Amino acid sequence: MTPERERAARLLLLAYALAALTDLCALLAHGHTADTLHTVAKPLLMPLLAAQVHVRGAPRLLIAALLSGWGGDILLLIDAQPAFLAGMALFAAGHLCYLVLFGRGRTNPYLGAGYAVALAATAAVLLPALPAGLRAPVACYSLLLTAMAYRASAPGLRAGLGGALFLVSDTLIATGIADLPQPPAADFWIMATYIAAQSLLAAGVLGYRTGPASAYREARTSV
Repeated sequence: MTPERERAARLLLLAYALAALTDLCALLAHGHTADTLHTVAKPLLMPLLAAQVHVRGAPRLLIAALLSGWGGDILLLIDAQPAFLAGMALFAAGHLCYLVLFGRGRTNPYLGAGYAVALAATAAVLLPALPAGLRAPVACYSLLLTAMAYRASAPGLRAGLGGALFLVSDTLIATGIADLPQPPAADFWIMATYIAAQSLLAAGVLGYRTGPASAYREARTSV
């Protein structure tokens, strides 16, 4: 990477970190100003991260995954069921991008069994508590999200942890909708785990792409 691109990548990473810090601090605060900061900072996150990985030579599917998350972030700011369903569809598109990026790399079958048990247990508790109109879409989305989280371990530990945190973040959102018990400052933890998840997934994909078999993987995953 040229020095100019390296500088641009550092500046974009700094802007992303500042937007993330602003958003998380706003979620811990109260009042109209904090709500406004959250509304402004949240939509900046994924475009900044997408721009940063683009400068670093990310495959287009990674940028598409992050921008799908951006669309989902914006829609989830709207307190209405149609917006929630549309946002969930965009996040699902992002998960499909990640699944293609992860390819057929090796994963631990015991990890897969653990995710399957977690999915079954969560569904048993969560789905009956959701509004009837959300049960089928959430069930389908949960299956796709769990598959992404499991396959995220293929590129390595960073992406695997990112997939797990994405699952945690979305589970917290769903428990809020279902009016199930949540931790204190749930909105903060939803965004903290989400920001960490997307950051780790992006870093994991970039690291995977620059590994020994990167040329072969690039040919398979670039569009």
